[in-house]
Amino acid sequence: MSGSFGELGSLLKQAQQMQRELDRVREELKTRTVEGIAGGGTVRVQVSGDRNVLKIEIAPELLAKPDKALLEDLVLAALRDGLGRASQVSSEAFARITGGIQLPGLF
Repeated sequence: MSGSFGELGSLLKQAQQMQRELDRVREELKTRTVEGIAGGGTVRVQVSGDRNVLKIEIAPELLAKPDKALLEDLVLAALRDGLGRASQVSSEAFARITGGIQLPGLF
């Protein structure tokens, strides 16, 4: 009986260690940035590793002859690109801790 409590204690310590590592990675991702690009670089979006949009840049030539629909499409495409890259960075960072196992609600 005491052996099973020892195993449970060991399992709890491992879970606590993993939680500390996950928290560390979450904090690290807040400081990392990726860039989403659309329209050959005429629209750029900076996104943090924890998927917060930080900045949107629109090239002056796009604003010289504004085309609302085109601009909306390019901003959306750049956002999707940036958020997709941030998601990839996040997944790779957490995979190093979890050994590639996808844990629900983690990313």
